[in-house]
Amino acid sequence: MADLHFLANPARFRRFSQRVLPALWIVTALALVVGLYWGLVIAPPDYQQGDTVRIMFLHVPTASLSMGGYLLLAALGASLLVWRHPLAGLMARATAPVGATYAAVCLITGSLWGRPMWGTYWVWDARLTSFLLLFFLYLGHIALSRAYDDSERGDRAAAILAVVGAINVPIIKFSVDWWNTLHQPDSIMRLGGPTIDPSLLWPLLWMMGALALLFVALVLMRTETEIDRRRLEISENQD
Repeated sequence: MADLHFLANPARFRRFSQRVLPALWIVTALALVVGLYWGLVIAPPDYQQGDTVRIMFLHVPTASLSMGGYLLLAALGASLLVWRHPLAGLMARATAPVGATYAAVCLITGSLWGRPMWGTYWVWDARLTSFLLLFFLYLGHIALSRAYDDSERGDRAAAILAVVGAINVPIIKFSVDWWNTLHQPDSIMRLGGPTIDPSLLWPLLWMMGALALLFVALVLMRTETEIDRRRLEISENQD
């Protein structure tokens, strides 16, 4: 906790990020190269879906990380509203576009995967509709945080949306259990263990880790930018 409190100061966080980011980018790039080669070249085709299953190596990780990213957004929003954490608003501004991009990739790859599996690019079932709402919540956060001349007011308004919108994440997660949908049930995070063959499961988990590293690297980089932008904004208001 002491380390987290230390990093709450934007200047200290920026120095920490500048030390960590170069190595993080190298590890991320290597992990992505290995994961993409493993998933797209080495992993065998599925016995039913054929090579179409390779879409999974982008679709599943971006889906999970989009939901995890929104929970991070909600936690940052709560930190800003309750404890007025000095870095929370800036990191939330950095996180929302990254999460929105991951959600967009998930929706696009899901549509491409759905066409050969379901015969259509889109159906208005519970899982797809609630995930589309997640994408719009990200866009709403981005718009609200930039809708005010006073950046702090914008951050607070966006924080409220993030906290309230977090209720959609468990709806996405359990929608396939609560309602009849075309979307298949979870095949990794389940009580009985994964149902995916290890030849596909391991590259999928690797890609999950690689894209998580990319998410973190992008958020750190964008947070640095937000810190510099806020400093410039304060300086201009003082002049």
